[in-house]
Amino acid sequence: MRFNIRTSKYRHVYCDAPKQEQCWTGMRLSTVTGDQQYVKASAKYFVVALQGGGGPMCVGRLDRPGRFEGGTSQLVQGHTGSVLDVDFNPFDDTMFASASEDTTIKLWSMPDEWEPTDEKGMAKKGENLVESLADLIGHKKKVTLLRYHPTASNILLSTGADHTVKTWDIEKGEAITSFNDMPDLAQDIVWDPKGDSYATSCKDKIVRIFDARTSSVTSSIEPAHEGRKSTKLTFLGDSGKFLTTGASKTSSREVKIWDLKNLSKPIASETIDTASGALIPLYDNDTKVLYLCGKGDGQLRIFEFEDKEPYLHKLNDGFRSTSPTKGICMVPKRGMNVMQHETVRLLKLTNNLGIHPLSFCVPRKSDAFQDDIFPDCPAPTAAHTGEAWFAGSSKAPVTMSLDPALSGGIATKKKIFKSVSQLNKDLEEANKRIEFLETKLKENGITVD
Repeated sequence: MRFNIRTSKYRHVYCDAPKQEQCWTGMRLSTVTGDQQYVKASAKYFVVALQGGGGPMCVGRLDRPGRFEGGTSQLVQGHTGSVLDVDFNPFDDTMFASASEDTTIKLWSMPDEWEPTDEKGMAKKGENLVESLADLIGHKKKVTLLRYHPTASNILLSTGADHTVKTWDIEKGEAITSFNDMPDLAQDIVWDPKGDSYATSCKDKIVRIFDARTSSVTSSIEPAHEGRKSTKLTFLGDSGKFLTTGASKTSSREVKIWDLKNLSKPIASETIDTASGALIPLYDNDTKVLYLCGKGDGQLRIFEFEDKEPYLHKLNDGFRSTSPTKGICMVPKRGMNVMQHETVRLLKLTNNLGIHPLSFCVPRKSDAFQDDIFPDCPAPTAAHTGEAWFAGSSKAPVTMSLDPALSGGIATKKKIFKSVSQLNKDLEEANKRIEFLETKLKENGITVD
């Protein structure tokens, strides 16, 4: 008998349980519940919502693990209701948007001197950030989910309890499209890799795929899953395949893969278990590895996607711990320690034990950069402007090399945003300067028509 053994560079990927000094602790988390991930990260910061008035948020630095202390550590605070979701700008590690029960979306930019914890991991006193760059107002009820566009600058997608999905031009501060016929609360919203379309899942069990520029439904899956658990979505890169997680009629958690050209039935389906929490799929498009994380679970499952039957291959036993997962997110590849062969880092939010960094590494003996396990990843550079995208431009994400020996890939020209008070201060200083110069001109007998 002949055995065919499938080879994979990521077959032996492993994750050690993080030590206490590598975690972020001391945060009193917000008690709001929903379909969000509860934690989001850029290559520099992470954000979680906290208990308290004014929708406080803890924004921590990834390079400064330690203990957060209420009343001492810096906060971001500006909403009048609890924060339900946040999302970082993929082209600016210091900028993020927050959605709240107060029906608004606020845009924030973190100052360079932001340090809620010091180098020793102790809480550091500082001034809170209370003024947002801009407010996006348009939803009539609480805003539940946010997603930045993957390739175009300053485009944001949102959905709320008013059963609408809005696409925003945050530079203009206005909604450019709106879908107003969602029959119930949306459970998830995701962009495709180029941002030409987006998909939503809903409590009515229907997954809808939209033309992103017109917010019109182009196709749908009715139903994607027959159970009542929350349905989560992800596009499997540029393969033309689409993945959903949900529950069967018997409440078993399951994963289905669909061909976007024919959504009449799934091309693959796999039952996971009978646990109660929603399955969050975190897909690494660079390595084609899928991380399945269940809310309330201590186990994290790892699969590799291949664009042919049977599509999903289980790599190993993944990661197990005794602390259940409240929320989880993936850190952008630019934040990885590639010289330690770290291919993915997940931030796991727990109920009482803080935030745990889960670092997945491929065992290699060499200390050199391993280009076979680190393909080019998305760069912090927009492929086109929001205006060009809305006019019809379609581009893949700009990529960069992770090799430290190279220049770091693409040089990024960062657009500077200022709050209203900053603009008023600049205007006041400019008016004083104009008045001073006009006085000098008069003193010297110079007139200007």
